[in-house]
Amino acid sequence: MQLTGIHHLTAVTADASGNHAFYTQALGMRLVKKTVNQDDVSAYHLFYADGQATPGTDITFFDWPVARERRGTHSISQTGLRVNGERVLQWWKDRFASLNIAHQPITERDGRPVLDFEDFEGQRLSLVDDGGKGEAHPWERSPVPAEYQIRGLGPITISVPKLERTARVLTDAMDMRAAREYRIGGTSVHVFEMGEGGPAAELHVAVEPNLAMAQPGAGGVHHVAFRTPNEQTYQECWERLQSLRAPSSGPVDRYYFRSLYFREPNGILFEIATDGPGFATDEPMEKLGERLALPPFLEPRRAEIEAGLKPL
Repeated sequence: MQLTGIHHLTAVTADASGNHAFYTQALGMRLVKKTVNQDDVSAYHLFYADGQATPGTDITFFDWPVARERRGTHSISQTGLRVNGERVLQWWKDRFASLNIAHQPITERDGRPVLDFEDFEGQRLSLVDDGGKGEAHPWERSPVPAEYQIRGLGPITISVPKLERTARVLTDAMDMRAAREYRIGGTSVHVFEMGEGGPAAELHVAVEPNLAMAQPGAGGVHHVAFRTPNEQTYQECWERLQSLRAPSSGPVDRYYFRSLYFREPNGILFEIATDGPGFATDEPMEKLGERLALPPFLEPRRAEIEAGLKPL
């Protein structure tokens, strides 16, 4: 499989209005697509990203009226958000303190400065110094100055009780590279790389056999998606899953990208998604996220769908 990094991560909120305020105002991210869950049109699907809706920068949310997540293993346990420089982390630490956002001291993890924090529903997030690697596309209307803005996703951490079966899927099926190992207290964390590597292209696997199984809910993560460049590489990914007889969704057209869904051995939901066509397919880049966007197959139901959604 030709995977180049993290594409997006989709989490769960039980408060779409509060979620919108937190990610656009407190974190200064751009709402680049306001749409609905295509499999459950009663729920928003909100995408927050950088100024140009670049693949690899999206943290997204389903809006479901559910109880809080019960933390545990068999889950996606932390979402990295990349920024440039330890000086930027200190700026964010001061901002979190001024906004009463729960956060930890700046520390070092896997050789990088990090600042762990949570949103108002307990979503576990971490600002990670990526050293300024790669391009950045600030949002000019963000309340956060351009030099301090979040640059994209990564790394993503999952929790499993045993490493072996997950590692085989990541390396043998998904062609990731086992890169290194580090420890957090008594927990061993194994780093797997895609593409050129670096925090935008890493999956960290924490081995936590003593935890109970997580129960999904608000403040938890639904799935993580990995980038593949185009239709040809997407087809190759599908053919690889078929050759391994791996249960999957089969090809799914999400209009803004093509998707494949499957679960690793601990039940964690993975997605493979193409970089294009992108969010400017049905809206001008300068107007992204300003109105409810629906893919063509849902457009005839617009009045019904809009009636079932609460204003943000």
